[in-house]
Amino acid sequence: MARIKAIHLLLLGQFIVQLVLIQAEIPSIIVFGDSSVDAGNNNYVATVAKSNFQPYGCDFYNSRPTGRFSNGRIATDFISEALGIRPIIPAYLDSYYNISDFAKGVSFASAGTGYDNYTSDILSVIPLWKELEYFKDYQNRLRAYFGPIKASKVLSEALYLISIGTNDFLENYYALPVRSTVYSVEEYEDFLLGIARNFITNLYILGARKISIGGLPPMGCLPLERTKNYLLGKICIQKYNRVAKEYNLKLQQLVMRLNQELGGIQLVYSDIYTILLDIIKNPQSFGFEIGERGCCATGRYEMSYMCNKLNPFTCDAPNKYVFWDSFHPTEKTNFIVAEHAINNSLGVFL
Repeated sequence: MARIKAIHLLLLGQFIVQLVLIQAEIPSIIVFGDSSVDAGNNNYVATVAKSNFQPYGCDFYNSRPTGRFSNGRIATDFISEALGIRPIIPAYLDSYYNISDFAKGVSFASAGTGYDNYTSDILSVIPLWKELEYFKDYQNRLRAYFGPIKASKVLSEALYLISIGTNDFLENYYALPVRSTVYSVEEYEDFLLGIARNFITNLYILGARKISIGGLPPMGCLPLERTKNYLLGKICIQKYNRVAKEYNLKLQQLVMRLNQELGGIQLVYSDIYTILLDIIKNPQSFGFEIGERGCCATGRYEMSYMCNKLNPFTCDAPNKYVFWDSFHPTEKTNFIVAEHAINNSLGVFL
């Protein structure tokens, strides 16, 4: 296990050295969203959506479980390191860090949340509107720390990353008979996009100018969803993937409209769907062996408390797997996704 870890870290280190050569005038990265970018805020929330225990974090620094839903770092950590800022982005609610740490990067994200307030209510996590309130509090603290002029400069030059939406469909729309009785799936997509528009506009009003918003992943190919498709051989649920593609197209159109409407904004769409589907379909091409199930436990339905150190089925080589648990990627996959984002959508900011 130690040898595998060492090889994994060496490979990641070589990639990072290449990326750090990028010279970017970005002083800070500010993150909003769900478990894909939660660095541990849910540790401080009364919810079952937690991952601050082993084996989560087994490949993080000092093998420490932080609340990240992965065996190690998440994509936003790698983006931060690649831009020469710092190797991790801390969670805003983590009292170990202070405003001097958060000045270089901070995550307000909460695992299990969504655009829809009803989504965050399901697991009693931080709703998106509350993430924005935390950001306002952060702005006040930043102004007290730097002074208003320097704080405004940091806020306007910071890179804002948004990754959210999957839970709205998989935990909410398709899992519970509430929204689906009110909205068709197309109407629900538009409902979520309306919230996305308002959120981005509010960020803009608060001083954000460089913003990346991620689309939905191929959510029908997540191990948990494939497990539900048992009668068809655990293949991807194509209905969910079609919805993701349809939503992503609408999101791209929204990005184009907001770039025209909001003067001075640089808003980009980050495509996670294509790169992740490519990894899942062709794992060997990316150095993986297994793409249909996760490493933790059986990898088919376990996540959070069902993915724990007492489970005897957890693999000892996470870097062979695309997914860590039944829903979330491994550190290695997170790195590839981050590298793809830097080379594509985030390139306009470099």
